[in-house]
Amino acid sequence: MKDGGRLTAAIEIIDDIFSRRRPAADALKDWGLGHRFAGSGDRAAIGNLVFDVLRRRLSLAWRMGDESARSLVLGAYGTMWRRDIADLDAVLSDDRHAPEPLSDGERAALSGDVPEGAPDHMRADVPEWLWPEFVAAFGERAVEEGRALAGRAPLDLRVNTLKADREKVAKALARFDAAETPLSPVGLRIAAPEGPKRLPHVQSEDAFRKGWFEVQDEASQLAALLAGGLGGGQSVDYCAGAGGKTLALAAQSRNAGQIYAHDADQRRFGDIRERLKRAGVRNVQLRGPDGDTLADLEGRADTVLVDAPCTGTGTWRRRPDAKWRVAPGALELRIAEQEQVLAEAARLVKPGGHLVYATCSLLAAENEGRIAAFLDANPGFRLTAPADAWLAATGAAMPDGIGVTLKDRGEVARLTPATTETDGFFVALMQRAE
Repeated sequence: MKDGGRLTAAIEIIDDIFSRRRPAADALKDWGLGHRFAGSGDRAAIGNLVFDVLRRRLSLAWRMGDESARSLVLGAYGTMWRRDIADLDAVLSDDRHAPEPLSDGERAALSGDVPEGAPDHMRADVPEWLWPEFVAAFGERAVEEGRALAGRAPLDLRVNTLKADREKVAKALARFDAAETPLSPVGLRIAAPEGPKRLPHVQSEDAFRKGWFEVQDEASQLAALLAGGLGGGQSVDYCAGAGGKTLALAAQSRNAGQIYAHDADQRRFGDIRERLKRAGVRNVQLRGPDGDTLADLEGRADTVLVDAPCTGTGTWRRRPDAKWRVAPGALELRIAEQEQVLAEAARLVKPGGHLVYATCSLLAAENEGRIAAFLDANPGFRLTAPADAWLAATGAAMPDGIGVTLKDRGEVARLTPATTETDGFFVALMQRAE
């Protein structure tokens, strides 16, 4: 396919997503099934266009003066893919499957400066109803943080130190230019591509099949490192899901001690057993939701990690369609779930042990608000300094801008695309009184 046909396909898919309010992955899959002539390169380019539109839906609509699928796709192709008017004219005239030629209004919008006066939530590409939450979290930096969330994400890998080291994995992935992550001592990063190019499918590599690495964002790696560095022989990954942090904790412990992976929905475990086997992990027990499977651990765990269910606002670079599907009711539901899992997990922490609360959200209601409410209801817990845990876990000082003061209670840690070039992530470390 030529770019003209790709533009038409992206417009059709965006129309489908908007009209049916469906996940982008489903719309792309259905389009691919109905257009089997499209090669893998075509599907990658079309997918990139669709996701780029979703990343900057509001700011593109403001520039173009129109929120139709055609305007958004042409706006993304012209500005985000850096195609000038001459390029667009050539693409739209060189393919019978291309959209109609540019109108005078489209030509002016793509060749001129962005009109002034856009509301802050549109400049930041954040849904209007969520904007007060971003301002509450970031103040005058809210637009900057929103714009960073609207960029493409790199591919981050966590080296499995039970089987390899960074040098070994980097050598195996040398053709992808994998570089060391700046913060995690066990991470590698493959830079986000531009335009139609796609990230490599590293799960097909021999190094992955041998268990040398896992795909995991650097912020998630750091959350696991902070939890794993608190010490003690018994740890619980309370909302383990598919086990990314469980695997990280096991590698950090060198298979010593005991890790319990638990989730309220056993279906979320997915292929965790195969992942544990591939990684060479031997110190993990799975505890599903049947019965009171954690009763024997009440008051006995050294560290309990709660990667709580959340709106996922910190992952918008990777899942840009999610920002337009999240609704106020979902936020209220997530807050209720967070309070429940925190209360349940706290019962497992022994005196002197630690409770680690983490989310991939940047909303104050899901982060600072939940910790303040928990500490109010549980005076036997107190915040501990993330900077101390950071130094112990990484061997380096915690960079400026990560620590956030929670009134007079102490500090929590917050990572964002704008400050740390990671996904958005929140971590609070709490210790139970002796």
